[in-house]
This record gives sequence, C-alpha cells and structure tokens, in this order.
Amino acid sequence: MAITLFGMLAFMLLLNIPIAISLGIASVVALLTGDMNTNIVVVVQRMFTAIDSFPFMAVPFFILSGDLMEKGGISKRLIRFAQVILGKLPASLSIITTISSAFFGAISGSNPATVAAIGGIMIPNMEKAGYPKDRAAAIAASSGTLGVVIPPSISMVTYAIIASVSIGTMFIAGVIPGLMLAGAIIFISIVTVGRFEIKQHEKITVGIVIKSFFNAIWALLMPVIILGGIYGGIFTPTEASAVAVVYAFIVSKFIYRELKMKDLPGILSKSAVSTAIVLFTVAMSAPFSWLMTSANIPTTIAGAILGAFSSKYVVLLLINVILLFLGMFLETQSIILLMTPMLLPLAQILGLDPVALGIIMVINTSIGMITPPMAINLFVAGNLADISIGQISRRIMPFLLAEIAILLLITYFPAIIMWLPSLLS
Repeated sequence: MAITLFGMLAFMLLLNIPIAISLGIASVVALLTGDMNTNIVVVVQRMFTAIDSFPFMAVPFFILSGDLMEKGGISKRLIRFAQVILGKLPASLSIITTISSAFFGAISGSNPATVAAIGGIMIPNMEKAGYPKDRAAAIAASSGTLGVVIPPSISMVTYAIIASVSIGTMFIAGVIPGLMLAGAIIFISIVTVGRFEIKQHEKITVGIVIKSFFNAIWALLMPVIILGGIYGGIFTPTEASAVAVVYAFIVSKFIYRELKMKDLPGILSKSAVSTAIVLFTVAMSAPFSWLMTSANIPTTIAGAILGAFSSKYVVLLLINVILLFLGMFLETQSIILLMTPMLLPLAQILGLDPVALGIIMVINTSIGMITPPMAINLFVAGNLADISIGQISRRIMPFLLAEIAILLLITYFPAIIMWLPSLLS
C-alpha cells in the first residue's frame, strides 16, 4: 500500500496536478487496489470528519481579518510609524520593511500577503533611496517569511489540529523563533545594503512621533488584543479569530475609514477562495493520512530512519533537509498535512516535543518560500520590483543562509522554542 500511495502521489505531482487532487486520487487508488476490504465511502467520510472541526473555524476568520486589514490601510500606517522611530538607523528602510512585515504577519498569517502588502510600498521607497531593485526585492521576500511564523498563524492552527496540541501554545511558541528570524534578516540587511541607502533628512519632532503612533496604534493593538485575550482566558483561539474580524472591520471602516462597503464583496470573495483552498486540501489529506496510519507507514518510516542513522542530530538534520526540499515545491499547508503524521512518531522517539516539531515544520516551510526554484515569495517580490527570479535569487542567498542558521539553532536547542510556553503553563 505504501508503494501505491506514494507512487500515485508522486506520479500526480509530476503531471502538475494540484496537491489536494493528487492526495485524493492516491488515496482512492491505494484503497481500491489494497487488501483492506474497506468501502470507498470511507474516503468521503474521512474528508468530512477532517473539516467538521470547531478549531478549523479559525482559518476562514483569520484569513478574512487579514484581508480586511490589508484593504483598510494597516500596512502604510505601520510603515509610517516605523519610519519615524527607525529612520536614523543604518539601512533603516530595510529594517522598517522587516519590522513592518513582522507586525503585518501577525495580522495576515500569510507569507505572500505580507510580501505583497509591505513590499508593495517599501520596494519603491527602497529604490528611491538608492537600493538596487534586486536587493530591495530580496529584503521584502525574506521579510515575508515572518508571515506564518509570527502568531497568530493559519499554518500553526492546521498543525495544532493535526497533531492534537494546543493552538494557543503553538502561537506563543512561535514568538521567540519569529523574533530571532527577524533579527537575522535585519543583521544581514545592515551588512549587505547599508551602503546603498541615501538618507532622507526628515526632521523628526516629538509631535510627529506622537501623531504617527496614534495613527498606527489600532494596528499595533490587534496582535496584543488577540494574543492577550487567548492567554488571559477571555476567549479561545477560534473565538479570537472572530474577534479579529470584528476588530479589523471596525478599525478599517470607522477609524481609518479606508474600507468602503463596495470593497466587501471582493474581500469576501477573495477570503472565501483562500479558505476553500486550505480546507479542501485539509479534507483531501484526511483519507491519505488515515491510510498511512492504517498501514502503519509512519512508524515503519521512523524505524527505518532510526535504523539507518543512529545519531539524533543526523536524524534532525535529515528532517530539516526533507522539509526544506518539499518547501521549494509545495505550499505550507500541504507539507504540514502530508508530513505531520510521518514525523510525529519520529519526534516522540527522539524526545522532541510536538509543539517544537510544529514550529520547526512551520519555519522550514516558510524558508522554502524563498528557496529557488519554486519560491512564491520570490515570485511576488519579483513582480513588484519588475525583475526576474534569477536576479532576485542571487540576492536572496545571504538571507536564506541566515534563516537556515536560525532554523538549525532552534532544531538542536528546542528549549528556545519551549521557553516562553513553559513560563505561561
């Protein structure tokens, strides 16, 4: 069954069939040709059961809240506030791009959305300040990897449900690694692009600082309200996602006044399509995961890996290599749904906490989005800067290596990930 299941999946992917459809077809073929003597109706049952979950309601709500805030002027207010506070630092525009991406990522929970929202404004500004196009695009693309790492994150919600761990714990566990990634990106920016920036000598007064802060305060408060509400026991992560939608609508419509009622059909349509893609992939992965578990494939794979490599550190490195490779070709949700059932037994044998494994998986898949050749962040940033993938790929390498270094650090020292959750437990 394992050969049929993975053979059909690989064949479908080689034909460039979407991952969700490939998972479904592989499951049906394996079930029909295997010796389980199970009715094909179980495929539909597993699909429905997978998405008939209260925690999964967080997915459409977080997607919608991100789309509302993107349209409601959040990005430019965050950027303006960052410019006022950080404008005198070396490579200040690149630092502003990274910090704004971190804040916006906490709202959108999406890498491409973060690159598009922040990069759309900052790439032209960096070019005007003397940055070469390819370097400006590389900064925006690498900063966009914070989108799914800084909580709340849709990918963390998906992993938490699949791995049966607390969504709230996943969120808080992502804070320290997310800040470390942001720090690494800022360091590389200062080293590689500081010499290009032509300083804009804007006189910053106390009045300007106060004004920009109050203009951005509603945007800055959103992650605080959402995460504070979850850890304060006021609402669950799923309820928090609904609060985020209401908050985003009120701020965008009545405070910033940039959201028009005529914009809502388009926003709702975009959110519905994004939600459908995520949940359809989740549904299609359910029978695939069930067949793997029924055939004892994850345990067999874990045993084979441990049999071939006796060192825990080599096994952890191998996990990262596999996830990074998959991240070059597949999107985050697909990798989490496909690999979680296989890696959880291995993590348990290695003594790696499931929450730490989840953060490592999320960061791996996020780094994959800036790893050529099939890196979606590079495509988005390249389109914004009007340059080729080849041009941006050369400039992304220092950022890519820095993020991989952070990844390896938290992999071999998972206490970094678990430190903050342990304080709040």
